[in-house]
Amino acid sequence: MSFDAVTAVLASLGIEDAEVISRRPLTGGTYNAVTRVVLEDGRDWVVKVPPTHAEGLSYERRLLVNEVTFYGAAAEAGGGVIPQIVRSELSPTGAAGAHLVMSTCPGRPWNTIVEELPDGDARSLRAEFGGVVGRLHGVTGPGGFGYPSHALGPLASTWRAAFTSMTDAVLADAVTFEARLPYPVEEIRSVLAGASDVLDEVTRPSLVHFDLWQGNVLVTGEPGARRIGGVIDGERMFWGDPVADLVSTSLFGDPETDREFLSGYAATAPEPLVFSPSVRRRLDLYRSYLYLIMLTETVPRGSGPEAVELTWKLVAPRLGSALDALSGGPAERIRKVAGSGG
Repeated sequence: MSFDAVTAVLASLGIEDAEVISRRPLTGGTYNAVTRVVLEDGRDWVVKVPPTHAEGLSYERRLLVNEVTFYGAAAEAGGGVIPQIVRSELSPTGAAGAHLVMSTCPGRPWNTIVEELPDGDARSLRAEFGGVVGRLHGVTGPGGFGYPSHALGPLASTWRAAFTSMTDAVLADAVTFEARLPYPVEEIRSVLAGASDVLDEVTRPSLVHFDLWQGNVLVTGEPGARRIGGVIDGERMFWGDPVADLVSTSLFGDPETDREFLSGYAATAPEPLVFSPSVRRRLDLYRSYLYLIMLTETVPRGSGPEAVELTWKLVAPRLGSALDALSGGPAERIRKVAGSGG
């Protein structure tokens, strides 16, 4: 983000350059330009501005709408770890003047201090994190499923309809960007459709962050007294199945073995979480969606050859495993697709 863009946003809040102590671009984001602004009166803000001419995935249109929706909906349930919105301007196209100004949260990204954490701190953080996520999942949407940005159309009346639109969109993006996938697009579509009946079990549109890996969780405090300081980057949220968040809270891991997290979650979540066969099936659907995004987005983001290859080695086998689990294994999957004329 250029300083001119930051200046314009600050001017809309009546802030002059003389009041600004520092402006520092923040790295680590993958879409919006992010700048931290510290004012002489002590206010400490994060300013987000979307790119004006960025090529991205279909669901990434008007991402700021999702983020503003998340922070607003999560403000009370988050227990003080959610950034507060200072000002937001959401243009119809998602660019050209759109911006978000919010308060900063204390702490460092969890993924940057993992090696520093003694076992006791790690366990207590997992439990506290589970409690935060459980409270967030108690927030119910205003009347439908899907992305608040309407990037893929209006909110749907059923979760199956919304999720089908989401997976159809990323598969269409994979075709458009000629992304490398482990199976043909139509074969993947057939497997996902064949397992989608379990989505009808979801009848309440819960607040789902869908990017709750440790890089988006800030940790504060000294050794022996670590706490969750912030949950950030809610731009990829949707109204849907709370089970979907478990694919990132235990990224590339097994949420069923995350005992401390599950203990904290059980203490605050609105409904018990039972890993029934249908819940495990839903998890594989959501893993498939996340992995399809991760493989496809490398193209419009212009990831370098090394990054693309690393993503492929890390994600493609996991996508294949999730799809195989949904279809009963590679041989059964091939028979089903062949039988359907795919």
